[in-house]
Amino acid sequence: MNAVQEKNPLKRVNAEVDSRWTGLVERLHVDRSARRMLLLVVVAFAIFAALKPSVFLSGINLQNIAISSPEIGVIAIAMMLAMLTGGIDLSLVSIANLSAITMSTMFTAIAANNPDQAEQLFPLIVLVGLVVGLLGGAVNGLLVSRLGITPILATLGTMQIYNGIAVAWTGGKTLYGSPAALTSIGQSTVGGVPTLFVLFVVVAVLVGIIVKRTPLGLKVTLQGANPTAARYSGINSRAVLMSTYLLTGTLGGIAGVLFLARNPTASADYGASYVLLVIVIAVLGGTNPNGGFATVFGVVLATLTLQIVSSGFTALRLSAFQYSIAQGVILIAVMVIDQVQWRRRPRARRAAAVSS
Repeated sequence: MNAVQEKNPLKRVNAEVDSRWTGLVERLHVDRSARRMLLLVVVAFAIFAALKPSVFLSGINLQNIAISSPEIGVIAIAMMLAMLTGGIDLSLVSIANLSAITMSTMFTAIAANNPDQAEQLFPLIVLVGLVVGLLGGAVNGLLVSRLGITPILATLGTMQIYNGIAVAWTGGKTLYGSPAALTSIGQSTVGGVPTLFVLFVVVAVLVGIIVKRTPLGLKVTLQGANPTAARYSGINSRAVLMSTYLLTGTLGGIAGVLFLARNPTASADYGASYVLLVIVIAVLGGTNPNGGFATVFGVVLATLTLQIVSSGFTALRLSAFQYSIAQGVILIAVMVIDQVQWRRRPRARRAAAVSS
């Protein structure tokens, strides 16, 4: 009898340790997604480096990857935030374009009379571009949080509105003109790394801190994981959704600044393919489309992965259609792996319970 009693505590301790370890692993699902994306980055880079080293490993190509990633990555992070609440924001690219068009128009209007003053007002012009993004996000937030319109429909409507404003504003033409300081930022480097990429990393770190280290980030996560439980926990869902879309709109404005920094032109149809691309990037980066789970680091790695694949396809002289197929294959493969892993976990827990 004593021997049995001595064994039972051991079994209980073993079961408790196993239960806590399983819970910890489940909470680290996002981190596993980031590690998976890190592996994909390394594999994709190694494949294209081996297939076409003379082109893919050239300094110009690597610079292009680092320069083209930020504008897509910032929009993908904004999309991640919207999806973290269980919603989506289809208007982000339109907000970015409207922001870039506003800044370009403002600069050229001032420069027509006083070029020096236009250059001196560079900080104000950028601030106005960010305010445009903030206002675009505010409209989305009001529609979703106050009027209760489904995010996909609300942002689809505002996407059309913002795009229509941009087309009417520009007459469907490309605008030319940007502060020299902004253009120089787009062409400069920090320790050999493009300044735009450094800014992208800074934005990603700040958003990561907001999501993981602030009350707002916790509320956004809880809102996406279980809106009903969040409401009964005293979380003001309207305020959380409004804050989220204000933040995504601001990130759209930042993307507009990056658009103009990379290329001193602005148009209503720039980055038309980005809308679906950033959704793919967000999901690849570990964002749960239903809300509640997301990782900024995973989104950054997913951005780099698809940019590496795009650059590799260009180096191999493959078409854009083949790149689109590759995006779909990568997304489906990752989703299949996730589903297989999630289905195996309940079986593993049941087996552990039986053995204990």
